[in-house]
Amino acid sequence: MTYTQEKQVAIEAVTLAAALCQAVQAETVQVDSLEKNDKSPVTIADFGSQALICQRIKAAFPNDPIVGEEHSADLQKPENAAKLMQVTQYVRRFVSEATSEDVCRWIDAGNGRVADRFWTLDPIDGTKGFLRKEQYAVALALIEHGQVKVAVLGCPNLPLSLNDSNSPTGTLFVAVRGEGALMAALGSNSFTAIHVVREADKDRLRFAESVEADHGNQALQEAVAQAAGITQPPVRMDSQAKYGLVARGDAALYLRLPSPKSPDYREKIWDHAAGLLVIEEAGGRVTDMNGKPLDLASDFKMNHNRGVVASHGAQHAAVLAALARP
Repeated sequence: MTYTQEKQVAIEAVTLAAALCQAVQAETVQVDSLEKNDKSPVTIADFGSQALICQRIKAAFPNDPIVGEEHSADLQKPENAAKLMQVTQYVRRFVSEATSEDVCRWIDAGNGRVADRFWTLDPIDGTKGFLRKEQYAVALALIEHGQVKVAVLGCPNLPLSLNDSNSPTGTLFVAVRGEGALMAALGSNSFTAIHVVREADKDRLRFAESVEADHGNQALQEAVAQAAGITQPPVRMDSQAKYGLVARGDAALYLRLPSPKSPDYREKIWDHAAGLLVIEEAGGRVTDMNGKPLDLASDFKMNHNRGVVASHGAQHAAVLAALARP
């Protein structure tokens, strides 16, 4: 089966959502956020991004469920009426006839359930990075029978070249299973193929991890990376942009191991599905810390996995061996 339409719709949706996020960042001195039940922040850009993407996906594929991160309940509270109007005004830049009722309906179109075929969406992965005006990503993936088939990852603040201080900012990663991984400047149609780092390219054998210490186990992650022969300091970055770094060869390894503060935490599918396919199609490998494939078929949480190991492939076995040691 080909996924030409799915790929094109996903690229258009993520590109529009990224443009909305960029506008919010550019025009707002300090972006306010609401606090969700899990204490994580959500901004008007999160809501606007989800509304735009769900509107586009549902228009093209009305029968496909979308499993997204946000819902409109908090936004519809009377005390948040001004924020709802802000979200609506930003969405109207891209869908001129949108009403506040439309926006809430589109947001909640992302409250679907895992099925044989569904999309999963993180409208802003790395909201804390977005609030700091650092790295964040708009992540969208199509999953069929537990396997990611199409992935689009928009990283508005990620330079096209991490090692070039003059590099343009804004990167789009795209992958279709069996067709390889591509990268382009955000908003451009000029794609180039990307590949994970080669073993011989020693200066890029570094690992990536989250800026937030509570999102992993930084001490263990560094020890495991060193045991696998990666001795350079880590690249710390918010969001699935780290998957992009590994896919295009800027890093050899991304580790997200359970934090000692929340050992029973289970990752959510929208935080990893798009990045997983981008790395796999670039020649790398993604598993949990026990070497098991990521479970994207049973729930919005990966209840059968612990942690995530994403690598260029060559050192994956060494990383898993280091993690298995008592």
